[in-house]
Amino acid sequence: MTWTLHDADHATERATDQATERAAPPTVAGIRTAIAPVLAELAATARRREGTRNYPFGQVRALAEERLLLIGVPAEDGGAGGTVRDIAEVVIDLARADSGVAQALRSSFLTANHVTTRHDLPQRERSLERLRRGDLFAGTGNERSGGASGSVATTIRGDGAGYVLNGTKYYSTGGLYADWFGGTAVADDGGIVQFTVPTDREGVELLDDFDAVGQRLTASGTTRLTDVRVTDDELVRTDRAKLRNPWLGSFAQLYLASIQAGIAAAALDDAIWFGRKKARPIKHSTADTSIDDPYVRHVVGQISARAHAARSSVVLAAETLEQVRHTPDHEVRAAGATAAIAVAQAQYLAVESALKAGELLFDVGGGSATDREYAFDRHWRNARTVANHNPRDWKAAVVGAYHLAGEEPPTTGLF
Repeated sequence: MTWTLHDADHATERATDQATERAAPPTVAGIRTAIAPVLAELAATARRREGTRNYPFGQVRALAEERLLLIGVPAEDGGAGGTVRDIAEVVIDLARADSGVAQALRSSFLTANHVTTRHDLPQRERSLERLRRGDLFAGTGNERSGGASGSVATTIRGDGAGYVLNGTKYYSTGGLYADWFGGTAVADDGGIVQFTVPTDREGVELLDDFDAVGQRLTASGTTRLTDVRVTDDELVRTDRAKLRNPWLGSFAQLYLASIQAGIAAAALDDAIWFGRKKARPIKHSTADTSIDDPYVRHVVGQISARAHAARSSVVLAAETLEQVRHTPDHEVRAAGATAAIAVAQAQYLAVESALKAGELLFDVGGGSATDREYAFDRHWRNARTVANHNPRDWKAAVVGAYHLAGEEPPTTGLF
């Protein structure tokens, strides 16, 4: 193929058009259109990449450059001004293409949601600027110190004009993709502070050691922090007593439910493809093709119903959570509790739907459906891994207590 001056002119025009598009204010529709080719590429390569542990760094960077994280950021802050439902729907579609990528971007979306809903946050404008330029975030409070669940052993000590950070964090979701890493540490006075530091700072070590049965390419490995220098403007203390709505974790839990809905949809995609292109009727079937077999139709119908139920419950919970943002102060606590319950219900249903969809997929075909080349087992493994973030039986029990006794859900990050 010969490269001509005419081709070069067209390439320059395309680059100029793309630069102009990125300079224009983002819109939800515009972002959805821009990321569609990236999602298609992720979906087409997900099975192969998981088998070879090949991280989609290029595709993740492309999503960030198309301003994916700005979907829910207000227009006045340089975002697309989308709703919680807009975010949930794009996460479902992202997880449908590759649930590992959706999981890896969770911390980045949580950062965007945090600055959107908390106008009083220190360093808010700095975080917005990072989001606007396409930076990615990773973070975790998880440790393996042997203490009680949620305890923090990572320390931050005053040292001259700044601070020094030491500790080890586990399940650092999205770490290998991220520009920034955040977490919690114990200060000199015993208080818990939040920190955010660049991932390329001296003393920050990101390990690729995540080894779960599913979600293998979420880059959720260990982060070691060894004598990491930190400045005042990289630390935040949160006074929970001043929060309008104490259920800060509802969006994070809705995000996990959205991933499950996407996994269920991905299982449906594979069931339809395999039924049309690969499956053969069982020997004593009266049908000539699998798509005419009544039992195959029944199975695909069941998978479709579960994928639909998961998506619908997530969307409804997203709309309920959106209402909290527009509720007056004297009503916001009740609205926050209602939203937390709606999210818990959606998560319970989405988990069960994704797990069952992943199982039923194998009933579309015979022994060939278990061939490793199709990697159909990844849907169930991915759903199972996401589900283990927090036991769904706790969700059901809390929902029951709310309806039966009027008990508010816990205000921990799991609700």
